[in-house]
Order: sequence, then structure tokens, then C-alpha cells
Amino acid sequence: MAADRRGSVVTSGVLGALGGAALTAGFGPTAIVVGTVAGAVVVAAADAVARARQRPDEIPALWSRIVASAAVVAPLGWLFGEVTGLGPLWTGVVFGALAGLLGIRPHKVVLGPVLGLAVGAAFQWLWPDAPAAIVAAAAVVAFRVVAAAVFRDPQVSLLATEVDPARLPFVVPLEARTRYVGTGYVAALAERLGGAYTADARDVGIVASLDELAGPRFDPGAVDPLVREFYEHTTRFRLDIVPEWRLWVRPGYLLYRTLVARPLGQANVPMNQRETQRGVRSRIDTIDGDPVVRGWIRSFVDTDEPIYVGIYTTYRSGDEGYVSVGFPLPQASFTATLEPRPRDDGGLTLTSRGTGAHPGHYLTYVDPDTGRLTALSVPGFAERLDVYVRDGALLADHAFAVFGLPFLVLRYTMFRKEVDRTDQ
Repeated sequence: MAADRRGSVVTSGVLGALGGAALTAGFGPTAIVVGTVAGAVVVAAADAVARARQRPDEIPALWSRIVASAAVVAPLGWLFGEVTGLGPLWTGVVFGALAGLLGIRPHKVVLGPVLGLAVGAAFQWLWPDAPAAIVAAAAVVAFRVVAAAVFRDPQVSLLATEVDPARLPFVVPLEARTRYVGTGYVAALAERLGGAYTADARDVGIVASLDELAGPRFDPGAVDPLVREFYEHTTRFRLDIVPEWRLWVRPGYLLYRTLVARPLGQANVPMNQRETQRGVRSRIDTIDGDPVVRGWIRSFVDTDEPIYVGIYTTYRSGDEGYVSVGFPLPQASFTATLEPRPRDDGGLTLTSRGTGAHPGHYLTYVDPDTGRLTALSVPGFAERLDVYVRDGALLADHAFAVFGLPFLVLRYTMFRKEVDRTDQ
């Protein structure tokens, strides 16, 4: 731990030196030398103090992260000014917008360019020749200070650092060991775990039995038989999907899909119904072991391009049962832990907004040498899956929201495959 802290201070010192040099680049060699030394000392000292006061399973104090942000963005601001030659107004807008985008929350995305415009206009009026590095750093600092004051609830919170997986039963600690996840993930995992691998297993479900979810607030016996069959024998059904994206999220999702989802081979949701008409293949790969691994893989029929690769597990805490779905990422996992709730029509709801402490979303780094976990809670993300029968049809609505703003609903219709069950 002491070595990690020293390494962090050294890294912060380097960032501070670069930031200080960028902030003083327009004031002559002497100023650059002074700025470099001062930046290194200030940012390294801020990091050292923040980490000395940091409690276990906490992230460093906000003020130290704001100082680090200024140090990081200053060289980028300097480069922006050198390449574009734009004045303070546009520099403020661009870096305010960048800060807002990194904030992810839609409200912050809007706040970023507005604050950047205000900072840029102030510099344009008071100091028209202000260096771009100073304007950029000021815009980002202003955004972070105002955002922290306005948005009090955290976007993410540090849950645990370097703990044994048994301490986090609501996290699926199965990571990808390659940069591309893809539809072959479960096969690669079987080689690593040494279990017996079955590709496209027949007549299996994403859960072994709904009885594993029984609790004071959920009686599996009240669930419609067709809904129960879907969960316990998922491979008997084929899926039709109709994605309904909110307009405000479409541009950002298209960028994410191009730059992240497709190269990653994970979480590549169809953009519209036309894409789903290519056909969606649904299969479950299994690994026999302790525990049994069930990987539900959905991909496009024509190319086998992955849509989702999810590892489905159930676990109990006290007298409550939960479903945890892990989405493998390179050396990490994103887990959705969902609480079961009954529907009046005999359907089943799984929601991340549960009554207990466990339901929610978690981003977890898995140490490749020790297997220990460092986990973040992501309280701003929410999802709800409703599976029900209406007029004899088996349907599902999978709704997602971020910070209370709905952004996607996946409408599913499930059809029984026209094959003999004994041959599945």
C-alpha cells in the first residue's frame, strides 16, 4: 500500500509538472521553469495529503481530484490553442463541453458547455489574450466545482478495494482476459476454469429454478407457468426485439457503439427495428463446475456479431434471493444485481431498485494475479425487466434509465421454437 501511495504521488508530480509548464508556456523560459516546479510540488502535495486522509474503500477527496483535473487538462488546452488558434470564448465552450460529456449524467452534459461559455466569455472580456491552457483549466475547474455543488448524489462510489470475491456475493467476478469479449467468451472461460463446456446447451434456462429466488416478498408459485418456463428453459424460445431509444441519447449511443461496443464485442444493442430484422440468435453456453456457469449469448444471425454476453447467476442473502448478471469486460465485469418482484398478472419483475442493500449496478476490476476485486457502485444507472403473458403471448419489457431519465426500452416477444423438446 505504501508503494502504491508513493507511485501515485510520483505520477501526480509528473502531471503537475506538465500542467504547470502548459499554464506558463506563454510567459517565457523562466516562468516555464517556475511553473513546472510549482505544478509538480502543488499537485504531488495535494495527492499526498488527500491519500493520507483517505479512509479504506474511499476515493481521494474531491478537492484533490479537481486539482488533478486542472493539471491534466492544461496541456490539452495548450495543444488546442496551438493547433486551432481560437480565442478564450471557444476554448471555454469546447473544454466545458468536454467536461460535461465526461460527467455522463445528461444534466451535466448540458451544464458543461453553458459553464464553459460563461468562463470563456469572462476571459474574452477581461483578458482577451489569455493562454488557452489557462482558459481550459479554468473552465474544467468551474464545471467540477459547480457540478459538485448542484449534483449532490454521487455518480459512482468506491465499494471495496482488493477484497476477496466472497465479500461481494452480489458481484459476478468473471472478467475477460482479452480486449475482445465476443460470442466465444464462455468457451475461453471454460479453458481457464477447467470445467466441462457445452456450447448451445439444450433445454436449459438462465436460472436453474425460480425457487432459488423465493423470499418474503416473492412467491415463485404465483408466477405464470409460461413465464416460469421461459426462465428455467430459455432455450425453448426464440426472441424478437424492438428497441425504443429516446431521441436525446441516440447521438451519444452511436458514438459509444462505434468506438466502444463493437470493438469490445459486448453491449452492442441494436439501434432500430431494421437491424433486428437481420435476426437475433439466442443461445446459452454452460460450464459444469462449482458453481455452474450459464452464459446467455445474443448475437445477430447473419454475422454472429455479439449483442450481449451475460453470465447469469442466483444467490441468497438471508431469506432473500437475487439474480446477478455479469457482463464481462477486459480485466473487469459490469454486474446488474436484480431483486425479484411479483406482478399482479402472474408475471415477474426483476429490478435494480430493490429494498435491500444488494440490488444495483457494479463495475469491478479483477486483479489478474490474485483474483481480488476492486468494485465501484454505479447508483445513477437503473434497469427493470418485466416478463409477462398478455393475450396468450409471452412478452418482456426491459427498461433502462440514467439518473432518473429513461433512455431505452427493449420490447421482446418470445416464441416457442418449432422443435421437439426431447431434441433440444
